[in-house]
Amino acid sequence: MAFPRRGRSLAQGQRSDLVVIDLDGNKQVILTTDEVIEAPNWSPDGQWLVFNAGGLLFRIPTTGGRPEQIDTGHLADLNNDHVLAPDGSTIYVSSDDGHLYAVPFTGGTPRRVSNLHPSPFHYYLHGISPDGATLAYVAIEQRNGERQVNVFTIPSAGGPDTRLTDLTVPNDGPEYSPDGRWIYFNSELAASRPGHAQVFRMNAVDGSGLEQLTFDSYVNWFPHLSPDGTKVAFLSYPPGTTGHPPDKAVMLRLMGPTGESQRVLAEFLGGQGTINVNSWSPDSRRLAYVAYPRD
Repeated sequence: MAFPRRGRSLAQGQRSDLVVIDLDGNKQVILTTDEVIEAPNWSPDGQWLVFNAGGLLFRIPTTGGRPEQIDTGHLADLNNDHVLAPDGSTIYVSSDDGHLYAVPFTGGTPRRVSNLHPSPFHYYLHGISPDGATLAYVAIEQRNGERQVNVFTIPSAGGPDTRLTDLTVPNDGPEYSPDGRWIYFNSELAASRPGHAQVFRMNAVDGSGLEQLTFDSYVNWFPHLSPDGTKVAFLSYPPGTTGHPPDKAVMLRLMGPTGESQRVLAEFLGGQGTINVNSWSPDSRRLAYVAYPRD
């Protein structure tokens, strides 16, 4: 099927491959298209992969098949930051209007979750607590005339924002551990040069107990905890990369929850859109990601 085009486009001879990989590195391509698709989530029942294309959401059976568009009402400018409620009933999404919304998994009218702020404050969603009650996100905010990117939480039903980091360096990708104790995220807090993000974790309630988990030359982004809590998947960019751009020779890596036993699961052309959101299967045995190979 043809997907809507919005934002970046693929180069001549390039494609998007939606891939499922197991922990031994065996791969299955679920969908191939010559348009940009991004950020697959696995539904909690194991039946669907949800992904973003052209500002809209789609779902496809995990065994492959024809994608279906998910009705998101008036929202047609969604970015690739979306999470599914643990019970599978709701998709929480980020819109380019700067806000977070809740949409039924079966499609329907969006409900705004985020708050209005007197100064610029743009929400980017990344995680949901194991009980489904709290969302973790990063906000781009203007403070003291300076652009800052920090980690916050907000009740999924709506409510006050809670600040967890107060840093002038970039932070991104906050995601809960399955026991709800930790939030994992990537940050340039320990960077000796711009862009050198590493993986950290902190107390999910108040941001205390900060721990650095990766200490290498790669630029490490988007840590995702497996549902059984035994593994962390993350994306590693080449040294010297700034931000999380597309079309880089990246590695999908695994490690234990405190940074131990690191190994490379796959290498491919990817980056932005590959694993912006948690894409573990419910049984913790497989991952979904998007690669962007060139012929």
